Amino acid sequence: MTACPHTVGAEQTVSFAHTMLYQQRIRQLPVLHGGQLAGLLSERDLTLIASLRDVDPNAIKVEEVMSLSIYKVSPDAPLDEVASEMAAKKFGAAIVVENNAVVGIFTTVDACAALAAVLKDAYA
Repeated sequence: MTACPHTVGAEQTVSFAHTMLYQQRIRQLPVLHGGQLAGLLSERDLTLIASLRDVDPNAIKVEEVMSLSIYKVSPDAPLDEVASEMAAKKFGAAIVVENNAVVGIFTTVDACAALAAVLKDAYA
């Protein structure tokens, strides 16, 4: 899990979010509205928007393109259950929430790192 993940405000522009993803070298951004989790914006969402004609990424707000389908988990959620759910529903990330605050994000990259660690230990 990545603790204290980067987030973006729902009122920010798509252009701002794209720059943030690029600079931070990440693929998902939890979207906050009033400090609460409101959605998830992915690199794929931004690529789709960028491909549309007559769309100005400086004029479109994140809330207009974010996904409302969010997989939220608690910090103590069992990793095997989280990974199974992500695989079954093809989620790219699980947003870790505690007391209505985003405290982490668990992505497919994190899942691969965890798998590599298990395999390394198993074959050591």
